[in-house]
Formats: sequence, structure tokens, C-alpha cells
Amino acid sequence: MTPVLVVFGARNVGRAVVADRLAAGWRAVAVARTDATLDALAEAHPGVVAVRGDAGDHDVVAEALARAETDLGGLDLVVNATTSVPRDHSFGGGPVAGAPPDRLASWTGGFLPAAWAILRGAGAAMERRGAGTIIQVAGGSARRAMPGRGPWAAAQSGARALTHALAQELRPAGVHVALLVADGIIQTDRAPMEGRPPEESLAPEDVARAVAYLAAQSPRGWTHELVITPAGDSWVP
Repeated sequence: MTPVLVVFGARNVGRAVVADRLAAGWRAVAVARTDATLDALAEAHPGVVAVRGDAGDHDVVAEALARAETDLGGLDLVVNATTSVPRDHSFGGGPVAGAPPDRLASWTGGFLPAAWAILRGAGAAMERRGAGTIIQVAGGSARRAMPGRGPWAAAQSGARALTHALAQELRPAGVHVALLVADGIIQTDRAPMEGRPPEESLAPEDVARAVAYLAAQSPRGWTHELVITPAGDSWVP
């Protein structure tokens, strides 16, 4: 049967994952919060099943997973490519000491609930099927905090912990769960990287290729955490 992807967050990285899997003969369900994102995706890929809603809503997650099975006949790969970055202050949340009391909630409040809803829902669905791959995409702050980015690292490392726990829980059921760390700036419409060498950033297509690699792995050699880094970025092991 034709394999089926469900991707949450279809604007940039998620859209590249959809395009990559469709080119490989897959079918896809895509979830996004705005009509503009879904309309652009539908124009480029008319066969994609679109679900509008917030990935942090457990009902939206359940609908997307159910439509993969009822509309497309399967559920083989779930990718969480959502982001939630507040725009009212510096990236990462700023210094911890002296930060406003609500600064942590503003950075964890969008990203972490979505990771929880998707990992919880996809984990249960794939455990019933006894097969499949779940991939949580995260940034480099999932591995180590940096000065001025403590609140963002708290959200990212929280998603990492959930992913690791789920990976261990579902291994006996034949379900592959992996964290994909994009450790570097991803070139998108929000971060165009104009005038900068391409080696200083990742392309969404780089993330999509890493997703394809993880999804193709055999249970005899599953990767549970994969880090990709642009050659021109400051890499901290």
C-alpha cells in the first residue's frame, strides 16, 4: 500500500517534508493554523488532505491522524515541524536573571503543548498499528542551553525528554520515535539569510532529507536522535 505521512506545521519545513514524500510516491495529510499556508500547499500539491487548526489542540491532532487512516488508508510517518516563537522580545527569551515572570510561559506555551499533543496522539495511534515512525523536529537548544536563550531551551529540551520517553515506550511495539535536531538557522521566509553564504544555514529540504533517512531505517538500526548542522555555523558538540 502507498505509505501515508501526517505533518504538523506545513509552512516551511513541513511543506518541504510533504513535497519530498510526495515525490517518493507517498500521500499526505498536512496541518496548519492558517488558510494562507494550506492554500499555498494545496496549490503546489493538490492531492494533500488539509486540516486547519492548532497542533496543540488534542482534537485537531486526533482529526488529522484519523483522516490519514480513513481518507488515505494508512499512517506510516508523523512529523512535528511546528514552531512557536514570540516576536515581542529577543530570540530565545533573553537572560534568565531579571526576566519578567511570564517569560518562560511565553516560550513554552506554544511549542511544548503541541509536542505533547502530537507525541501523545501519534504514539497511541501507531502503537495500535504496531508500526510506523514519529519524528519530532527541534532546534539546537534541545541539546544545550545558550546565554539569552534559557526559556527557549526549556521548551526544546522538554520536547526532547518527551521524545526520548516515547521512543523507549514504543520500541517493543515496533514503532520508531526519533528527535531530529536542526542545529542552526533554517532559511525560510522568516529568516531569508539574504547576502549570507548558503553554508551558514540549513534549507528546509535538508531537514526533509533527514526525515526521509529516519523513516527508511530498519528496526535493526534505528536512530533515536539525529543532529544536522550547516558547515558554516558555530557548532558546539
